[in-house]
Amino acid sequence: MTPFFIALQFLTTFPIQLKEMPSKQQNGQSLLFYPLIGLMIGAILFAIATVLHALPVILLSSLILVVWIWLTGGLHLDGLADTADAWVGGFGDKERTLTIMKDPSCGPIGVLSLIILCLIKWSALYVLLEKQLYSALLLFPILGRLAPLFLFLTTQYVRERGLGSSIAEFIPKTGAVTLFILCLVASAYFAWVGILTAIIFIGTLIYLRYKFIQRIGGITGDTVGASIEICEAVSILSFVMSLFYLNFS
Repeated sequence: MTPFFIALQFLTTFPIQLKEMPSKQQNGQSLLFYPLIGLMIGAILFAIATVLHALPVILLSSLILVVWIWLTGGLHLDGLADTADAWVGGFGDKERTLTIMKDPSCGPIGVLSLIILCLIKWSALYVLLEKQLYSALLLFPILGRLAPLFLFLTTQYVRERGLGSSIAEFIPKTGAVTLFILCLVASAYFAWVGILTAIIFIGTLIYLRYKFIQRIGGITGDTVGASIEICEAVSILSFVMSLFYLNFS
């Protein structure tokens, strides 16, 4: 169960203490548990929405967004801010872009990216809760955590050290591909809204991969974190917008 606890420790704020330093193989295997961690996060959000459904929607959507961020410790938001700063400040240069990503400070572009993404998530949450589609909260954290599977399976990791390098080297490819497909198929539970959301999610992943390769020749931990946040936001936005054009009940 060590790979599971590695994923849980890395992706959430749950107080997990590993008894020993994990091996590179265990780090690679931990990627298979990312969607499960997403399901756990989604289940917590679903439980909050169900228990506190009597609250005004504007308050409930704010509470859920805060809990959503708190559960991840803002780790992926940090990756988004670093990536946004590097993309603008790097001026198209690979080495400059990678250097800016390592800078712990957050510039104005990074702050703006966080505001925009949180605004999109909050407004989409508001509509989702208003329509009482609480079960959909299970879907978006799962889709977001499929992004690392896709990127590590298809894209070179450009830094030589760190957790990402061992994941890229030892990811169980067959298991990861199978898990990725199964989770996408599960989106069909929400009928055509879920299917369209999954298609847009895949398109977003392909576009992000293209831009990462174009700028830095692959991925880093920050770009993977940014992908999780972007895919979550695009997925929930796509789902909510589709509700107004497709019949779903």
